[in-house]
Amino acid sequence: MDGFVAEDAAVLHAGLVSEAYVTVDDTGARHARDNFYTTHIGGEHFTVFRTTKTKSRLNFLSLLRGNYQDYVLNDATSDYLKTRHGVDPTVIARLQTRTPQRFSNQVPFLEHLAQKGVDIFDKDMVRVVAEAGIWGSVRHHGLLGNAVIISDDAGQFRVGNHALCWVHAERLLQKLMPATPQHVRWVENIRDLIWSFYKALKAFRQKSPSPGSISAFRQRFDRIFSIRTGCMELDKLLARLLRRKEELLKVLERPEIPLHTNASENDLRSCVTKRKISGGTMSNDGRIARDTMLGLMKTCKKLRLSFWHYLGDRLGISSQQTAIPELAGLIIAKA
Repeated sequence: MDGFVAEDAAVLHAGLVSEAYVTVDDTGARHARDNFYTTHIGGEHFTVFRTTKTKSRLNFLSLLRGNYQDYVLNDATSDYLKTRHGVDPTVIARLQTRTPQRFSNQVPFLEHLAQKGVDIFDKDMVRVVAEAGIWGSVRHHGLLGNAVIISDDAGQFRVGNHALCWVHAERLLQKLMPATPQHVRWVENIRDLIWSFYKALKAFRQKSPSPGSISAFRQRFDRIFSIRTGCMELDKLLARLLRRKEELLKVLERPEIPLHTNASENDLRSCVTKRKISGGTMSNDGRIARDTMLGLMKTCKKLRLSFWHYLGDRLGISSQQTAIPELAGLIIAKA
């Protein structure tokens, strides 16, 4: 099993250093008679699953760090802290460094924070600084690069170069419960406008963009989400989505990215099916084995490889004359 676990880790590293975008999502899982969460990280040519106790932002950043366990203070660390509300500017100033400082694990990192006057017993402060240190590690090791992270509106995924899923955004309108026939019509009309705009964005991705068309899309977005209907809940939602304009219109500057996270939801169905049939896992080895093999199976499918032949090749029992190369190399070659 160790060989498969190592290849799964290599797949994640290759995907994070080479893909133009990743889509992320999570679902509930059962492990050791307790509630856990399975996080999906995937791109056009790879898929990985990681089941953990929490689905916090700290946990998600740790997953993006891959097999690395270090913390790094660098420009990315400072930039991250500046985007977080409530972080004392003096703390940011104390942690700034001219050259990157790398700490092998959490212990020397906390020792350094204490030396810099950071209260390491303030859980909220330490959590935010730890997130920043892990984000610094992600950037230090060249992971993600200029990749876009596409997600629903879950707060833990809102890091780096982030884009919002249009399907999840529109789903918020479906959940509204208008009180009058007039409000019902308003919701239906707004949904029609949004789906029409969505179709136009899909068509935009297939063409060579021009500055004029990008400007027109931005103006059209403003017109739709600036509408005020008199339906309080609908107006609040439109104002909320208007504030997320840059994340919803990320496709205008990066036409290669998808408009949704359907790929993540499709990949996660295998985890849900496994959970319904087999229940949860009990041992850590079982949890790791499930995540690893499901991820490799999905990755093989995206690379147009037979998972059956892949298993035979890795176990040395394949009847195929052509060996299957390392999946990480194939991912980088296709990027």
